[in-house]
Amino acid sequence: MVRIGEVARLAGVSVRAVRYYEEEGLVRPARGGNGYRCFDERDVEVVRQVRGLIECGLPTRIIREVLPYLDGTGELLPEVPCEYMIDQVERQREVLERRISCLTRNRDALDAYLEAARKLA
Repeated sequence: MVRIGEVARLAGVSVRAVRYYEEEGLVRPARGGNGYRCFDERDVEVVRQVRGLIECGLPTRIIREVLPYLDGTGELLPEVPCEYMIDQVERQREVLERRISCLTRNRDALDAYLEAARKLA
C-alpha cells in the first residue's frame, strides 16, 4: 500500500491533483484504520491515465464515464450505451485526432530543424 504523496510522486502529479481525482470519483483509494488513503499500484496507473486524459483535453465528466472501460475489460460495457455519451466521446476523440495531427506536424518540423542544425554544427 502506498500513501498519497508517493502516488503523486510516482504518477508525476501533485498531491492536490490526486485529491481532486478522488473528489471527482476517478480514483477510489482504500482507507486505513487511521483514515489515511491507501493506494496500490493499480491506483498509480489510474492516476497516470487520468492525468494523460486531462492533458489531452478530456473533461473529467467524460473521463469518469469511460475510465472503467479503458483497461480492456469489454464485458464492462453497458448493454445499452447512452447516445449522449457516445456523441460526447466521439467529439472528444475528434479533438484528440486534431491535436495528434498538429503534434505530429510539430514533431516532424522539429526533427527537420534538428537534422539541419546538426549538419551545420
